[in-house]
Amino acid sequence: MTSPLPSSPSASVLDLAPVVPVVVVTDAADAVPLARALVAGGLPAIEVTLRTPAALDAIRAIADGVPDAVVGAGTVLSPAQVTDSVAAGARFLVSPGWTDVLLDAMRASGVPFLPGVSTTSEVVTLLELGVREMKFFPAQAAGGTAYLKSLAGPLPQARFCPTGGIGPDSAPEYLALPNVGCVGGSWMLPGDAVAAKDWGRVEALAREAAALGPRG
Repeated sequence: MTSPLPSSPSASVLDLAPVVPVVVVTDAADAVPLARALVAGGLPAIEVTLRTPAALDAIRAIADGVPDAVVGAGTVLSPAQVTDSVAAGARFLVSPGWTDVLLDAMRASGVPFLPGVSTTSEVVTLLELGVREMKFFPAQAAGGTAYLKSLAGPLPQARFCPTGGIGPDSAPEYLALPNVGCVGGSWMLPGDAVAAKDWGRVEALAREAAALGPRG
């Protein structure tokens, strides 16, 4: 049985867990044990970034081999990547930014998507287009919690998954904001643990991340 996520562009990935792991897979053979460790730790939504040649194979392996995971594709930059990601089994899409062409492709994909924004004008434009859930990137560099708090007053209908420079110490401050559904990060996937295939450590760090809540 797969984790619940309606197959609709209006469905939300922001409410599955407080943290969405942002995963860079260099060896597709690591995808399934890595995903199982994250899910066992309480983080079912997994964003596999399209930054490596192994990414699509990793998405395919997780979709086929870890039914409790909700695997998505990140760093989506083109309509072709939208098509390839969904064909591989991605159940949501995340982009660091957006264009009209990319947005149209994500809308047509049939799966939920989070277009990236970093300015108020981008948020307003997406709201005009009926998009209310977005990735805020790069979160820390673009103004962090202070910026998002400022947006909550005039634009309360927008909800965000901030990603970029967020760790376990700062995540609770983001999660305390009314317009933040979850945060994205990779701190539960330290490079040495992945290289050593220490999935027990990944699971333990995922469990800590899944327990994070608002602070502030």
